[in-house]
Amino acid sequence: MIDPKRLFDLGASACAALVFAPVLPVLAAAIALDDGGPVLFVQERIGHHRKGFRIVKLRTMRDGRVTRVGRWLRATGLDELPQFVNVVRGEMSVVGPRPLTAHDVHRLGWDTSHDARFAIRPGIVGIAQVLGARTARHTAHLDALYARRASLALDASLVLAGFVANVAGKHRMRAVLGLDHGRRARREPLPASRDRGTMACARVPT
Repeated sequence: MIDPKRLFDLGASACAALVFAPVLPVLAAAIALDDGGPVLFVQERIGHHRKGFRIVKLRTMRDGRVTRVGRWLRATGLDELPQFVNVVRGEMSVVGPRPLTAHDVHRLGWDTSHDARFAIRPGIVGIAQVLGARTARHTAHLDALYARRASLALDASLVLAGFVANVAGKHRMRAVLGLDHGRRARREPLPASRDRGTMACARVPT
């Protein structure tokens, strides 16, 4: 019998293909016309059971800087669309901990710890990102919590929350939910490049 979560993933991927298939050529053209670089960004990430796989995203950077089109793609979350290919392949799930590079895993000291996040498939939407976790400890806690309580209802709620965040703006949504309270005072340095996998020591990249 197919796992219900896998059916959810395949169903969501089919819906995404129907909705976004007409949009992808336009996004690809915008990226290519913006700076003449490649459309896709491919990077090795650590996934289920700590096995490596190649994640696919729409490219948002050039020469270490976020491009004009890339800035909009990140704000809307559309740079993540190609990851539905990873979902169909079984390398990712729609919802799960965001996959990290081997470098990030080592820097966080998670090489032999936090097995809960690696016991499930990584996801396009992660609970830590939806709730705005700002430290590695908070991220690990939320990932472990999701691994224990994962359900189709929770997945659907997180997908909806992620969609609303991308439409309304992540900071605006978190402010409405009271999740941004005091964040400006506690804000830590952000990664220099999400595409390159670099990160601040205390923060988990997405």
